[in-house]
Amino acid sequence: MAAQHTPQFLNIVNDAKARVKECTLVDVVNRINAGEKFVLVDVREESEFAAGHAPGAVHLGKGVIERDIEKKIPDPATPLVLYCGGGFRSALAADNIQKMGYTNVISMDGGWRAWMQASLPVEKS
Repeated sequence: MAAQHTPQFLNIVNDAKARVKECTLVDVVNRINAGEKFVLVDVREESEFAAGHAPGAVHLGKGVIERDIEKKIPDPATPLVLYCGGGFRSALAADNIQKMGYTNVISMDGGWRAWMQASLPVEKS
């Protein structure tokens, strides 16, 4: 069941989404299947990531991504696809790292829920 989000939270998400490029799960799968080079970034909480994540995904939780991204992904031109549970936290994180100079950032709408509904492979840590 999807979380019930408050109006103010939805306001800031919609504000961020106005500046962030989004894609669908199908877009991400097509990019993977085409062998495109990009970094899949899971911005969920550490416990969510440990319970299961997309194969090869890098974990940079929304709470620390701004602090840690330059260490893990120093090139701001690196193609990045961010995902979270459903696409809200990833949009907020994408907006912030764009403000830091990252120029090739996409938020995956539908996030982890879409990944699981499609029965795609899962890694656990």
